[in-house]
Amino acid sequence: MSTAERLVESTRDLLWERGYIGTSPKAIQQRAGVGQGSMYHHFAGKPDLALAAINRTAQEMRAKAEEQFSASGDATERITAYLRREREVLKGCPIGRLTQDPDVMADPMLRAPVEETLAWLRDRLAEILAEGRERGELDAALDPQATAATVVAVLQGGYVLARAADSPAPFDQAITGVLGLLAAHTSTAPK
Repeated sequence: MSTAERLVESTRDLLWERGYIGTSPKAIQQRAGVGQGSMYHHFAGKPDLALAAINRTAQEMRAKAEEQFSASGDATERITAYLRREREVLKGCPIGRLTQDPDVMADPMLRAPVEETLAWLRDRLAEILAEGRERGELDAALDPQATAATVVAVLQGGYVLARAADSPAPFDQAITGVLGLLAAHTSTAPK
């Protein structure tokens, strides 16, 4: 791995573990095993490096989600695969956690990839739900946009509940709950 890659990966890890304020240039350099000169040779400073790390995390999150979203299966199966995939629940969502970081949210440059990724996730879920509705898999009355926003809110809220309880059980319960609500809108669900 190149020096720049080690710096980005170290910053990603530290942002997820400690947040922006707790991610000092010294901590980044120590984790990456590089000196100060190397860091500033590749990046203008901590904000530049943090932006590269957040962008990388956002790209990775989208790619992982797209694996389930573009797989075969009906809308509910693909959304279920996404929601049930293996996650580090107690660490929280690496993008969602950044919304709780006042320093990231106060900086329009750092906030942009967070906002864009969560908007992409809502939009992509809404597309899948709309496809399911058009194919008759889901009730015609289902609102894809509102349902997608609900799915994302439950997912992110599930992380919060799990972290508060120091157990993945509340996350699993939240996901089971939202999938139950979605199942109630499948065209084959008993009425």
